[in-house]
Amino acid sequence: MANTTTTEITSMINNFAEKVLLSRAYPHFVHALWAQVKDIPSKNSPTIKFRRYGNLTAATTALTEGVDPTGSQLSKSDISTNVYQYGDFVAITDWLELTAIENVKLETIEILGDQMYDTIDQLTRNVLVAGTTIQYASTATSRETIDDGMIMNGDEVREAVRTLQGNNAKPVTEQIDPSDGFNTSPVAPAYIGIISHSTLYDLKKDPDWVPIEEYAQSDGRLGTFEKGKLDDVRFVLAGSNAKTQTGTLVTTVHVTVILGQECYGITRISGQTLEVITKSSQNNTTDTSNPLNLRSTMGWKISFACTRLNESFLLRIEHAVSA
Repeated sequence: MANTTTTEITSMINNFAEKVLLSRAYPHFVHALWAQVKDIPSKNSPTIKFRRYGNLTAATTALTEGVDPTGSQLSKSDISTNVYQYGDFVAITDWLELTAIENVKLETIEILGDQMYDTIDQLTRNVLVAGTTIQYASTATSRETIDDGMIMNGDEVREAVRTLQGNNAKPVTEQIDPSDGFNTSPVAPAYIGIISHSTLYDLKKDPDWVPIEEYAQSDGRLGTFEKGKLDDVRFVLAGSNAKTQTGTLVTTVHVTVILGQECYGITRISGQTLEVITKSSQNNTTDTSNPLNLRSTMGWKISFACTRLNESFLLRIEHAVSA
């Protein structure tokens, strides 16, 4: 067990101690926000099956008088995924609790919460970027052929929108009407684009970029992580959790994911969507592995699965970014 002791959290004695701790840097946890959430009841199978019925072919042949047509058969496609457990904990010595100036337990709970959301975000991201609808920037035909000049821009966004519309993917968001504010524009129903900070840098230089300051209504924003729109895509910043890949002609290939409605789903086991477990060194009298109450533990545990529900309703763009 990895105990957090006074070696890791050293004393601030003989120094002026500012009790307000410095904030920690962490990415925006955005990848899971637009998923369908379908949970499995407890005491059931750890596998969930999503089902979709297929469309019928248009009946464009005229009927013959008095003759029944052959008729059509319904079809279906099933998508199955397994739910797994994830979790972690921190052990803190009683001596650290007794001697630290700051509230170590409170800070630990916040850190563990961020770790849990980061875990969900990265697990979801890894599923989304593994989709099979792929667009390589400019004239590239593979990740290996992407070069420095093949950055994200309005043409790439419009091409992605064309692909999703051709696949009958519905936009994720609703119409936002213009307000009486100065220089505001209506925001039509849109797809969601998840981008890195370097991709945002390039998109801001595009003449068709609309920053959130020019949106119709401030309450229509998706959150502080939304940065702007271009064509029919509203872009949210994932920060350091945005996916990158190793390139050949460029060191790093950035991955932008464009989401349509109902393109992916998240599943948990009811009753264990989240469990927070704390064991205090002061009252843990029945734990024989901690006979002297030398440590407290705080942790979290979740059940989780993410799966793509329709490969045609999401798309990833692989591209370079400006130096």
